[in-house]
Amino acid sequence: MAFLGTLCLILVLTTLAGNLANRLGVPAVIGELLVGIIVGPALLNWVQLNSLVSLFADIGVVILMFLGGLESNLQLLMKYLRPAIVVATSGVIFPVTLMGLTSWWWGFTPLESLFIGVIFSATSVSISVAVLKEYHALTTREGATILGAAVADDIISVVLLSLMISLLASQGIETAGSQPALALVLVEQVAFFGGTYILVKWVAPYLMHLSERLVMASSVTIMSMVICLGMAWIANLVGLSGAIGAFFAGIAVAHTPYRAVLADHVEPLGNAIFIPVFFVSVGLNMTLNHLADNLGIIAILTVLACVTKLIGCGLGARLSGFTTGSSTVIGTGMIARGEMGLITAQIGHQAGLLGGSDYSAMILVIILATVIAPLLLKQALKHMPAGRPEQAV
Repeated sequence: MAFLGTLCLILVLTTLAGNLANRLGVPAVIGELLVGIIVGPALLNWVQLNSLVSLFADIGVVILMFLGGLESNLQLLMKYLRPAIVVATSGVIFPVTLMGLTSWWWGFTPLESLFIGVIFSATSVSISVAVLKEYHALTTREGATILGAAVADDIISVVLLSLMISLLASQGIETAGSQPALALVLVEQVAFFGGTYILVKWVAPYLMHLSERLVMASSVTIMSMVICLGMAWIANLVGLSGAIGAFFAGIAVAHTPYRAVLADHVEPLGNAIFIPVFFVSVGLNMTLNHLADNLGIIAILTVLACVTKLIGCGLGARLSGFTTGSSTVIGTGMIARGEMGLITAQIGHQAGLLGGSDYSAMILVIILATVIAPLLLKQALKHMPAGRPEQAV
């Protein structure tokens, strides 16, 4: 029952903050992120990131990415697959190299510096999806490239994390939990994408058609949630973000006659409860412990976290034939960090690579980059031409 009071507080404050943000011309997600920072351990400490808040947040990001997939155009995603891979690759190389070298220059050991670079290699596209949806840019070629690059980025990050764990093991450093071999992880992920193709082509249409024939209220919506949650669970099993599985579940369901109905049913459910909790949970990760001791490295890494993705992904987009304006949109859309960065930082902390103050500093940089990203993306979208090509039909 105590959690119901916490949930009520979160929903009231995020509604007010989102309204204020919209009135100020700022993405609503910024207001919701700031609520988490204000009511969380960083300032007022009214709300803590406990198991129930984390559970609702996990469901929130899954529903948000499912809605993103539901509104996406599969043909557009396939058309911009090659540029997306180029964007993801260059967007990983830049932060790993520059942030790693900067950390080494600051005084971290070579292994610690490499690990910090890997922490900031991964993108969390969930925040960008919310902004792209808000500004009706999800079905543009820039939106398709960002989504495709996020999928490729997630795979690259899993590979890098596996390699880092193997490197730590070779140095005699223990990490929490048993980690599967990299080859097995890659085989599982290939099988996942093969299964995704089968789901989109045959399984989802059959299940959705079957659900319509059931004598049960909201059976179509329930079946879509079964597909969504099931795909998120399977993606997590093979080492990918559950958000990626939910995104492909949304794409699969979007290619059935029930797309409009599901958008009307699922979006209110997500926006009314789960999605606001997800945005607040990002801010709840932030603390101000050891802030004064690490102010310099936090400021430098926050700037680099934004610049390396902006330049790295933007350069990849430019090399793929996008205009400067479009490349800027794609670069800013890849700045936000999230669950993969937090997981990697936690592994480094448990292995003793990152001490308490350094670990807190890395978490703070992840949060700051995630808060800054929507602001930069909104500014980039404002400078795009009004009649952009490649809109979905």
